Amino acid sequence: MDHKTTQYEKWTKEALIKRIRTLEADLVQSGEHKQEGAAAGPPPKKMKVERKIDPSKYSTRLVAFKLAYLGKRYGGFEFAEHANLPSIEEELWKAFVKACLIFPENPEEVNWDAWEYSKCGRTDRGVSAFGQVIAIKVRSNRPLPKKEADVMVEDKGDTDGKEQGQDGTAAKPVKETRDFNDFSDELPYCRILNRLLPPDIRILAWCPTTPAEFSARHDCRERQYRYFFTQPAFAPLPQDLENPATAKTTNVKGGWLDIDAMQEAAKKFEGHHDFRNFCKVDPSKLNINFERRVLQAEIVEVKDAETALPYLGRDEFRPSSTSNYGLPEESQKLPKVYYFHVRGTAFLWHQIRCMVSVIFMVGQGLEDPSIIDRLLDIEAEPRRPGYQLADEMPLVLWDCIFPREEKPENALEWVYLGEENPLNQHGVTGLLSQMWEYWRERKMDELLSHQLLNIVSAQADITLRRDPRAPPHAPATTRTFEGGNKERLVGKYQPMLQKKRLPAPQEVFDKEAKRKGYVDAADMREALVRKREEAIAAAGKPPVEVSPLEEEAE
Repeated sequence: MDHKTTQYEKWTKEALIKRIRTLEADLVQSGEHKQEGAAAGPPPKKMKVERKIDPSKYSTRLVAFKLAYLGKRYGGFEFAEHANLPSIEEELWKAFVKACLIFPENPEEVNWDAWEYSKCGRTDRGVSAFGQVIAIKVRSNRPLPKKEADVMVEDKGDTDGKEQGQDGTAAKPVKETRDFNDFSDELPYCRILNRLLPPDIRILAWCPTTPAEFSARHDCRERQYRYFFTQPAFAPLPQDLENPATAKTTNVKGGWLDIDAMQEAAKKFEGHHDFRNFCKVDPSKLNINFERRVLQAEIVEVKDAETALPYLGRDEFRPSSTSNYGLPEESQKLPKVYYFHVRGTAFLWHQIRCMVSVIFMVGQGLEDPSIIDRLLDIEAEPRRPGYQLADEMPLVLWDCIFPREEKPENALEWVYLGEENPLNQHGVTGLLSQMWEYWRERKMDELLSHQLLNIVSAQADITLRRDPRAPPHAPATTRTFEGGNKERLVGKYQPMLQKKRLPAPQEVFDKEAKRKGYVDAADMREALVRKREEAIAAAGKPPVEVSPLEEEAE
């Protein structure tokens, strides 16, 4: 290995640790490594020589995979150099390499370039996905096509060694041919990968008929996201402890959400709009188009997902008016679970979290639903107000729909794990059994914390006020919900249109261009176009047309 050109920043964490241990072992063997104040340990074990597979002996094929992952432990989907947390792509890379489904020259370096790799969505840190799609060229059990010389030798050998027929001519050879079966003959890709991936990343399905020109990014017609939240959103205070000053800010009881107002606000996102006030501007995307089409946006209740917290049913914790809150009868369970459901062709960076953040402000009575119309009007509001993004954990890339209308030939026919063999779904090591184990561990955590919360809510009699110095009310501060596990104290709430404005996109682009030595963003664009044209001319290939709507994803 040429250490002068090794790019360690692209290595996986495990590969770096392995490299350090190898170097330490080399130092111990050479007598150059001395441990201060401690005796030398046992001699290092001999490193196992990894057997390499010969790629020339195997065929390859482009395969699309549908996968799911819980993003809480990860720094996002894309592999990033110098990241503190592992990425989903890093875990996928290790699994594909270890399974010998791909044969990179340097397995330690995450580099998908040679494998026709594409991905549908680029989820951020903490965001989950239940319908992510990737495509990659992998090893296959399909027989390699025979070379012409080998076929001629076989034909000659068959003729020379044939038995003579009754008429003295050579009998025709009988060749047994059998079509390749994608299930009995092909590698069990999903099971192989699931054995190597962490339990919070699962391969759900694969497509045996993936088109040769398929791209998980460019062939996606629709992406669907869901953002989950509870009703109430955070623990409400008893009515007697509510500070009367908070009533001047909102008429919605703290912790509860006005579902009807949120639904009205969500519907305003539908259609074709400029979403520059509902995203984070990436300085490196000079040609970004902020216009997007939202096909559907609505608030949906998750049925049969309630949790029994009886104290929430008491009058002192419930809002005085329940008509707009989607509250059940007193005999039913609280809190309830909802999600913001949005469908679109593509989304900008942090677009969903920005949309949800403003919807939550509307649900808490801090803003009117008409604020959506105002922020979508870029003539009236060319700069985004500096509001807080919604928390990333409840967001899920729910599904990716294929193909685009102009490319019907790139449709995908998914084969879900278990359809080829039911035991792959319900067996001891089946996908459902694996997910049951993962779910039950967390269900026990929820169950125990739920029981403890019920105990705590019923123990204290707060009317006793044994301490005469106890204040009569909670502090006069606005408690806002932003999707996290608890409220955020903001003091006196500042209305959206009074918040400080962030720089306009063009100002962000010009600043980035000057930082890189250009006059402004226009100068930088011209330079990049020239470099691209020169590269295309040198390669002798026509430019690939990319829709501006495909430049970003949530």
